[in-house]
This record gives sequence, structure tokens and C-alpha cells, in this order.
Amino acid sequence: MSWLVFALCGPVLWAISTHLDKYLVERYFKHTDVVVLLLFTALMGLFLMPVIAVFEPDVLHRDAFSIALMSLSGVLYMGAIIFYLNALQGHEASVVAPFFQASPLFGYGLGYLVLGETLNVTQFAGGALIVLGVLLVSVGGGGRREPFRWRLALLMLACGFVLSLSTLIFKIFAVRHEFWATAFWMFAGEAVFGVVFLCIPHYRRQFFELLRKNGGALLAINASNELINLGGGLANRYALLFAPISIVQAIGSTTTLFVFAIGVMLTLLFPKLSRENLSAREFVLKGGAAVLVAVGVVLVSQ
Repeated sequence: MSWLVFALCGPVLWAISTHLDKYLVERYFKHTDVVVLLLFTALMGLFLMPVIAVFEPDVLHRDAFSIALMSLSGVLYMGAIIFYLNALQGHEASVVAPFFQASPLFGYGLGYLVLGETLNVTQFAGGALIVLGVLLVSVGGGGRREPFRWRLALLMLACGFVLSLSTLIFKIFAVRHEFWATAFWMFAGEAVFGVVFLCIPHYRRQFFELLRKNGGALLAINASNELINLGGGLANRYALLFAPISIVQAIGSTTTLFVFAIGVMLTLLFPKLSRENLSAREFVLKGGAAVLVAVGVVLVSQ
């Protein structure tokens, strides 16, 4: 199966996860620190570690330095998601998602400096079209001009840089030490992140209070969301074994288009869950963006 299929699985599943994140933030974490939501992510990783170890016992046979760096990748990933969830607390999913297009730019710079990755002219043009298409999506918002969202931009740029750094570490060790070993220790880093914050009384009280009030629904929705997000993440990381970081992340930027498409369906079918701008101007912008991104995906696969 082509690496492109795995690379595209990421944005589709992440788009679904983004809407679930927004629902969780609005429904359960409107007045709660978003770090508490990440404790569920850490617990999911902790649950998956023994499963990986059973099928791949060799994951435990790594030197201490490699383990530390692979685990650092997981800690950085959790840090990036903190920036993302803080941005999501104050803005709609379709407004936040376009800022993920900054990741390919950071990914290209880090991949070039550290791994010596380069792109041919066709791949570079394809990546540029994908980023341009995603930027076109972010132009929407109706007829009146809105002030530039500095806080949102800073949060998501920080998210993009930290996420690219985490991805870089993952790729270095996934190529050298195999995919599942790297995934195992990345989950370990996420688990350590969760344990550290769970030891802080402020977050521990919020965590158990949420479980007490909304335990069943919260666990069911969040577990489903984490599995969907995990599937997208694993597919994306597997694609990294066969393609440059910048290209995989450029394809990952198509998450914005899928976020908008799902938002439209939710607006039409379940308006209480999501509301998107369905004006003719928005559809023209999104249609043009979709064409650019489709062409870009074809070019980067060459």
C-alpha cells in the first residue's frame, strides 16, 4: 500500500478528532484547564504500551539515551496539543485548523537541517499548492473583515513548531530502531507527562471531579476520540518512514478541508452540534482550495 494512503488517513481521522475535541472542550472543559483533557490521552498511551510489548518484545531492548529521546518526542507532542486545545477553547474548529499549515514549513526546515532531506521541483510545487490551498481556506469568515487573531496565531505557530520537533525525533528513531519501538517509547513519554500532571493537586482534583460528574459519557467519547486520533497519528508516522517530513506534514495540512467538510455535514444534519458559514463565497473559496490541494497531493506523490 502506498505511503500516500497512510499520509491521507491522518488528516481524515484528525478532522473527525478535531470536531470531537471541540465538542469535548465546549461540553466538559469550557471552564476547566485543557491539561486535564490530556490526562486521558496519557492514560490511553499507557494502556497501549503493554499491547505493543506483547507483540514486539524487542521494544524494551534499547539504550537509555535512545529511550530518553524517543520519550521526549511524546512529551513534546503533549506540549504541542496543549497549545492546540487552548486555541480551540476560544475559536471554532474550522478557524483553528488552517493554522496547522505552518507545520510543513517547520518540518521542511528541520528535515533539511537535521536529516538533509531535499525535495525535487515537482514535490516542492505540490507541497506549495497544498499550503496555498489551506491558506485559501483560512481567508473565509463572511463579508466583514475581522482583526488578526494574534493569540490564536501564536498558540498555533508554537503548536506547529513543537509538533514538527516531536515528528523529527520520531522519524530519526523510527528509521533507526523500527516503527513500533519508537511508538512504544513515545507513548511512555506521554504517560510520564500525564503522571507528572496527575501528581499536581490542582489538576488531580479537576480530573477526578470530571470523572465523578460525567464519568461514563466523558470516558466513552474521549476514548473513541483518542482511538481515532491515535489511528491518524500512527498512519501519519508510518508514512514518515517513506517520505520527507515536510511532504507528509503538507498532506497533513489537508485536515483543514476535511474539518470544513465535516462541519458542513454537521451543520446541515445536526445544527446543534456545529455551525459553519454556508454562504456562496465560502463554498467558492473551499472549492478552489480543494482543487489546489488535490493537485498538490498528486504532485507530491510523484
